[in-house]
Amino acid sequence: MPVLESTDRAMPRSALRHCPLGGDADQQGKTSITPVMQRASRLKIPQTEEDGLATPAGASTGPRSKTPRLIRTGVRRRGMLRAHPLLLLGLGMILMLVLWTLLTLAVSWWNTTWNDLHYGRPRTFQIDAVIGQNDSPASPSHFIALNLNGRLEVIEFPGGDASKARIYIGPQLYGNGDNLIPVTLSFVDVNGNHHPDMILHFQDTRLVYINENGGFRLATPGELPAVERYLQEHGQ
Repeated sequence: MPVLESTDRAMPRSALRHCPLGGDADQQGKTSITPVMQRASRLKIPQTEEDGLATPAGASTGPRSKTPRLIRTGVRRRGMLRAHPLLLLGLGMILMLVLWTLLTLAVSWWNTTWNDLHYGRPRTFQIDAVIGQNDSPASPSHFIALNLNGRLEVIEFPGGDASKARIYIGPQLYGNGDNLIPVTLSFVDVNGNHHPDMILHFQDTRLVYINENGGFRLATPGELPAVERYLQEHGQ
């Protein structure tokens, strides 16, 4: 009869069947849920109310552009300018002041240049007139009006004769730039004695010299009302 040999060797583990710890009934009553692990790079960033308004639903949660924030900042700045009209008013007033200053300087420069061309430096004006002092239409008297360093002077050459020249000293001007004020002469018979009198003009002022005794003298205060009335009537 064959003899069965007994072995003391253990059964290999590969021959054992897997047996779950719980029964089949327990396995059927339970639902297997596998937790989902998110990557660290995809962690959601909490959204603020402003971001929720700026990002529509279903949009990508990836890195967003900063352009909307810059646009909102520009809108706020424009809103600040609209909210401060006094700032625009102040800038406009400063601009008008600068333009007025430039215009004043331009007009002053033009007037000075024009006077330089017509009257020179020192300011000089010349005229011929027949005043009845050793002169005639053929040989009129010659007059030169000067603004010499602010001092107004009139030089007369009766009949054009320099040897009989006379000088009439006028007022002294002390203002800044008064040495550049033009001075002119005109001759009008203001007292009706048929001898032209001399009128000295500078700025808005006029001085009247009465033609008397072969020369000229400054009109007295008593004569000024009649002189002024005559000048106004004749548009002088």
